[in-house]
Amino acid sequence: MNGNSKKILKGLTLNELRSYFESIGEAKYRGDQLFNWIYNHIVFDPEELSNFPKNLRIRLTEETELITLTLQDKQHSVSTGTVKYLFSTKDGHKIESVLIPDGDRNTLCLSTQVGCPLDCKFCATGLMGFKRNLSAGEITDQYLLIASDYGKEKITNIVFMGMGEPLTNYRNTLTAIEIFTHELSKSLSRNRITVSTAGIPDRIRELADSGLRVKLAFSLHSAFDDIRNKIMPINKKYPLEKNIEALKYYAAKTKTRITFEYTMLRGINDRDEDIKELAKICSRIPSKINIIPFNSIEHMNPGGISAELEPTPYEEIINFADKLRQRNISVFIRDTQGDDIAAACGQLAVKYN
Repeated sequence: MNGNSKKILKGLTLNELRSYFESIGEAKYRGDQLFNWIYNHIVFDPEELSNFPKNLRIRLTEETELITLTLQDKQHSVSTGTVKYLFSTKDGHKIESVLIPDGDRNTLCLSTQVGCPLDCKFCATGLMGFKRNLSAGEITDQYLLIASDYGKEKITNIVFMGMGEPLTNYRNTLTAIEIFTHELSKSLSRNRITVSTAGIPDRIRELADSGLRVKLAFSLHSAFDDIRNKIMPINKKYPLEKNIEALKYYAAKTKTRITFEYTMLRGINDRDEDIKELAKICSRIPSKINIIPFNSIEHMNPGGISAELEPTPYEEIINFADKLRQRNISVFIRDTQGDDIAAACGQLAVKYN
């Protein structure tokens, strides 16, 4: 229940919706119908449930809610067509999501938390601090509200790479994925969904055992523990080797290839010794590397090491990637999308007083 005692139905699984209707004296098949209305037809108002009797529609209107977020604003990138959406939660928090067009591929970047607890030094979200986890309803509502605005058929991929660490909000992230991939939602296949993590080994293994078989991206950013400790404090709790073993398990269990995300930081992780260590890691796990140019986080007025970070010059990024390819490693340089509206990788953040 929320503050006004209404039952929030968004984010409930099919079985939970069936149980809800049985609990109010209705047939459980109403759960199947509502699941279809919410996630396939993107309905937010009980009055639109045309195959529900009027008395049930009235009861749902009075006792339940089908929406968890409010769209506050959206910004369009003139240069890339990227769209950044700003949502408010019912308790007054703000989160951002991003729609990235790329030819016939339109990728939706979803948030799983308000802020982030990991404090990665190159990420604006980390500079926000951590407020709370998002519910499964709030995660799925980002997709549904943007699909309603942009066109559901146009969204081809989902990546859990927005604000927050998905695997520290594991249960709600998993529920959202189950909803997205359920046949009744007629939504996205598992191979079009990617979960990104900075490294929570036990959760990586648990996700492998879940049977969902989504793609996994690992925020590597350095092949050396001492450097990761400085720029990614989570590494002190979960060192690289523990994560590598968990990633090996994930790749073997799901028969998928791991994506290593690698933000290029001048003088920190763009050296020849970094290439050698990256090659060693990639030789142990079926994988590819996504190289990400470092995007400015100046809009968050960073201090400490965050204020000292500089991007590796693009020519050096190309040279770095070529040297990795010479070692038979699959490498992709990710184009910066939406940096003119602070929507590029690592830039999502909402300032709090």
